[in-house]
This record gives sequence, C-alpha cells and structure tokens, in this order.
Amino acid sequence: MTIMNFSAGLKAAAEQGNADAQCRLGNCYKNGEGVKQDYNEAFRWYKAAAEQGDAEAQCRLGDCYYYGEGVKQDYNEAFRWFKAAAEQGDADAQYNLGVCYLNGDGVRQDDKEAYYWYLIAYRNGYTDAEQDVKSIENKLTYQQKQEVQKRVNEWFNTHPKE
Repeated sequence: MTIMNFSAGLKAAAEQGNADAQCRLGNCYKNGEGVKQDYNEAFRWYKAAAEQGDAEAQCRLGDCYYYGEGVKQDYNEAFRWFKAAAEQGDADAQYNLGVCYLNGDGVRQDDKEAYYWYLIAYRNGYTDAEQDVKSIENKLTYQQKQEVQKRVNEWFNTHPKE
C-alpha cells in the first residue's frame, strides 16, 4: 500500500471520529507524509483526537501550541495539553512538562517540578531525559531530591503501567 492510499484510508477513519486515526493523520500533515505538509491541518486533527482524550494527540497538540505550529504560540495551552497527556502516562509529554517547569514556559519556573517530571519520563522509558535528570540533580539539595523521588514513586503507585 502506498503512503497516498494509506493517508486516504486514514482520512476516512479520522472523518468518522476515530481518535487514533485523527492523531495519525495529524502526524501525516505535520511531517508531510502522504500529504502536503500543513501545520494547520495537523493542528486540526490533533485537536479533534485530543478532545477525545487521546494522550499522544494531547502531547502533539501541546507541541503545536509550544512551537506555534498551526496555531498562535501559547505556552499556557501547551502546558495544559502536556499535563493532560502526562497524567495518562505519555512519556514525551512528561518530558515536555519538565522542560516547561525548567524554563518557566506556561507555568512558574520550578527546578523541583522539572526534576519530578524528568524522572517520571525517564522511568517511563524516555531515555533522553537522563542528562536532564543529572543536570537538575546538581541544583537540588539532598532533601529536595529525596522529596521528589518519594513523589515519583507515589506517582508510579497510582499510575500503573498497562
């Protein structure tokens, strides 16, 4: 099956309200795979899937707001969508929350919260977070690190992997 045929089938499923298809179609538009690259269309499809609770789409929608792709840049909205996806276990979104807290994008700057989300992302398999975890550890006291690590363990106790 060619990419063109694939995206046509995807579009039909997306138009019928299938959140997974909507998110995947958003990816096609974002990356120009099988369709002409179009950030506005990517945003449209991510939003449709995100509003149905699709965690990947919520994270991608957060990316759109963060980078101003297909929509006016808005760190507050980016943070909101990253948080929604992160709470569902999306490791990319968890990492992105760490970035938001580290830089104060859409939220008050907070190294402890950045460390918290970087650790969760890392433990969820986002290996690129390892350097960020180590970098922030140097800014925190032993007690702060212990407090955050306890909260991370509690997070994993209340958010079991499927």
